[in-house]
Amino acid sequence: MATTDLSSYDPSKVPSASEMKFGIVVSEWNPAITGALYKGAFDTLVKHGAQEANIVTMMVPGSFELTSGAKIIADTTNVDAVICLGCVIQGETPHFDFVCQGVTQGIAHLNFTYNIPFIFGVLTTMNQQQAEDRAGGKHGNKGDEAAITAIKMVDNNWRFRK
Repeated sequence: MATTDLSSYDPSKVPSASEMKFGIVVSEWNPAITGALYKGAFDTLVKHGAQEANIVTMMVPGSFELTSGAKIIADTTNVDAVICLGCVIQGETPHFDFVCQGVTQGIAHLNFTYNIPFIFGVLTTMNQQQAEDRAGGKHGNKGDEAAITAIKMVDNNWRFRK
């Protein structure tokens, strides 16, 4: 929601990430925004116990390529979750709609295909200011939220798949 601080949560309700391994795929497009999202996600994982050596990062050209990058990480590493971070800002053409739809469907498909969670950390905003507000600005950082979601989903996966 536009009024929610994405970085506001109760740390006591977040499981330890000390034994978890994560992949983070980051779009190079809109680097000021995606860099802030990445920093938020990485720092939040470490804050909750993830070892830096257990966090694999891949940069991809744009948000549309997040799905392919996430699949590569899932196929070639032993991660427990993959966080996908990107930013698509509305422009004057329907390109925004195609990219948003493609990356959303792609990440959803990965969640149905693999036995690990793929986290949607993609900003889909109407303008640059909305993106800045959600990448460390007045609405917090969607990267933080994506990391917390990843930790909780790995914990769920471990508990329910035993």
